[in-house]
Amino acid sequence: MVNRQIIVGTDGAGTSGAAVDWAAHEAQRRRVPLRIFHAFDWDWGEHRLDAGVEETEAARLLAETVVVSAFDRAREVAPDITIETDMLIGPAVPRLLEVSRGAELLVVGNRGRGGFAGLLLGSVSQRVATHALCPVVVVRGRHSVTGGPIAAGVDHSRAADLVLQNAFTAASEQGCSLAVIRAYEPVIPLSLSPAASRTVAIPSQDEAEQARLEARLAPWRAKYPEVPVDEVISHESAASALVKASHQARLVVVGSRGRGLITGGLLGSTGLQLLHHAECPVHIARPVS
Repeated sequence: MVNRQIIVGTDGAGTSGAAVDWAAHEAQRRRVPLRIFHAFDWDWGEHRLDAGVEETEAARLLAETVVVSAFDRAREVAPDITIETDMLIGPAVPRLLEVSRGAELLVVGNRGRGGFAGLLLGSVSQRVATHALCPVVVVRGRHSVTGGPIAAGVDHSRAADLVLQNAFTAASEQGCSLAVIRAYEPVIPLSLSPAASRTVAIPSQDEAEQARLEARLAPWRAKYPEVPVDEVISHESAASALVKASHQARLVVVGSRGRGLITGGLLGSTGLQLLHHAECPVHIARPVS
């Protein structure tokens, strides 16, 4: 059962402030409550049990500061929504995964406290995006942009309709256009040289892909006739095509699984590359557990 609330995780550092802003704006747009979540953990050397009352109290006060600051920030962005805050002791990832069950949406920044400055994606963000029990938005790149279309990457898997459901709904609610991108590598006929580029376009293949994409989109166009749709057939990899689209898009929507995954993988390589390189927030569409 979906719990009509948006959850945002923050640690008061990195892009978590941008994540709070984005989540508050989205909660206001959807007219649902916002829950600000902060998990605080500390390491006092080799033995956490050595932490005394003063150290524990200092950690708690720091956590309260993070939560209050996030609350004030969210309230400034969205003055009319219900905002709740949570502080829980423990590592961020398992705590966020716990609260994600049944949520309408979980929002995180792409980088937080700690780690290495040269990394493009924090370990918490990647693990949450991979394992959360609800849809996830990772806020990165041009996070405050309000112009441009929503871009959606689809293939011929069963996950495509979930991506389209999320993308069409968001485009309808935001009053913007939708760019649906189908990326594939054409099969090269044997008559061509073995050295020919793998991006050689075969008209009949493009026509077949276009027809399949139009058939996939038909019921969604009928349900959302107000949404302008641009169909894009690309011979680039899905990740490259979507990263390129993210330079103009306000949001990129992809599925939580792709084709050709390693068994047990919960997020395809396209999604992972977008989380590292997209120039706008990335929405990982998945069913609510």
